[in-house]
Amino acid sequence: MKFTSAFGVSRTLALGLALLSAGSVLAQKTTIKVKNDKIKTKTTSATGAVAKSNMTVMPTPLAAPQPTSPVASAPQVVVDAVPVTAPIPAVAPAAEMPTGWLTDLEAAKAAAKAANRPILAVFSGSDWCKPCIMYEQEVFAKPEFMAYAKDKLVLAHFDFPRMKKNQPAAAQLKLNETAAAQLNREGDFPLAVIISPEGKVLAKTGYIAGGPAAFEAYLKKVVPSL
Repeated sequence: MKFTSAFGVSRTLALGLALLSAGSVLAQKTTIKVKNDKIKTKTTSATGAVAKSNMTVMPTPLAAPQPTSPVASAPQVVVDAVPVTAPIPAVAPAAEMPTGWLTDLEAAKAAAKAANRPILAVFSGSDWCKPCIMYEQEVFAKPEFMAYAKDKLVLAHFDFPRMKKNQPAAAQLKLNETAAAQLNREGDFPLAVIISPEGKVLAKTGYIAGGPAAFEAYLKKVVPSL
């Protein structure tokens, strides 16, 4: 008996024994050939008659690869700020200024230039980055911080969630990636970037403990006129 197997000796042997058992009365010689997922048998009886058969074996599916999540980088330490000594003149009328957090860096730059205000751009991972969540709860979502920033800053926020249900629309994702390419190439989360009205990066910082008061004190070190 001749065996040629591409999917395992044990499986071929078991199949061959089953075939031989079924035709043991008449079979004198049985040849089994296996190539890829095709099994061909040829049985010659004692009278010289030849019987052939073909079978197809479905291959065992491979396990699907499991996705891996990127590792969050450690919060960036507070960097030394570039001193800005020139006072900021009167801002543009409130009707011309956007309210709340913008999600388009170019729109934020235009608003900052028009009102001569610095930009606070925040990068976060709202459903996976614990320091980002703490930052939001302790500083950026606080009414006292929003009241402070209302007449002093242009706010911009770029979120990079991981959960499928929290993914932004394709257009917003592109805006987020464009902002990250300009301001957060290292992929630091959380990251707060302070930008001058002219578009120059003044400082970057990770999480700052201490709530709105501590964060406002940091901003005043970066831009003393705030």
